[in-house]
Amino acid sequence: MSEAAIAVFVAIAGGLSIGLQTLFSGVLGHRVGIMESVFIVHVGGLTLAGLILLLMRGGNLAAWRNVPWYVLSAGFIGVAIIASVSYAVPRLGLASTLTLAIVSQLTLGAILDHFGWLGAVQHPLDPPRVIGMVIMFTGTWLLLR
Repeated sequence: MSEAAIAVFVAIAGGLSIGLQTLFSGVLGHRVGIMESVFIVHVGGLTLAGLILLLMRGGNLAAWRNVPWYVLSAGFIGVAIIASVSYAVPRLGLASTLTLAIVSQLTLGAILDHFGWLGAVQHPLDPPRVIGMVIMFTGTWLLLR
């Protein structure tokens, strides 16, 4: 299997995981509270990541000192992500929450790519990409109305 095919499979698995995590976080947020959901999700993730790192004898963890300071905020951003989906899923439903989250991600990604900000590889926002974004926004509007 080619490296590109493996990457496609991994991306699909990641997308399916996001869908499940979003649903589970929403159920947790509705039943135990938003911050409680954030706590449970992150303790579970910390436990699994810690066990994997133990098996890898620390991996390349020491290299954290060599990344830009703002990259270390990813964990804090994760709290905002879990809190937002824990709040939104019980109120909007899974499909609407995921649609809004994905369109927001893609829009931010296009902006970061266009300008090459925060370490993104620069890809200009050309007419085909703008048309794609208009189609995304139209689809989002149709789903949410």
